[in-house]
Amino acid sequence: MSWSFIRAAATAGLFVFALPTAASAQACVENFTVEGTPLLTAMNYRTSQTFPGVDSRKALNSLRQGMLAEGFSNIDVDRSGGALTAVQETSGSGRPQTLRVTARKVGNGTRVDAVFMVQVGQVAGPDTVRAAICRVVGSARL
Repeated sequence: MSWSFIRAAATAGLFVFALPTAASAQACVENFTVEGTPLLTAMNYRTSQTFPGVDSRKALNSLRQGMLAEGFSNIDVDRSGGALTAVQETSGSGRPQTLRVTARKVGNGTRVDAVFMVQVGQVAGPDTVRAAICRVVGSARL
């Protein structure tokens, strides 16, 4: 099943997903933070989650596939650093939002960190972003 990651809005990217994974995303939801002032400064939406027993290289591949399925472009993969960076322009303004995700070995599993960056003058609802970014992070276990 393909997810629709970000739907165009007048001035911002909004995350929209079709697959519920609330139970598995609990840690992600609890770790979610928002930095910045809407419309006045850039906004950063951050979260993380650790996945016991998940190989970081497999998680990185799963995260990349998830980004591709959601229509992100210019996906840069840094395998040695365990990082992905992708952009998507959804507002029609020509100003892309950036999603950065890392997948790093921690003990017998993988820690995934994600940050969705919205430029000054654009907005994205934190509740919508939180739900969506946690589903992206959750794709690491696929």
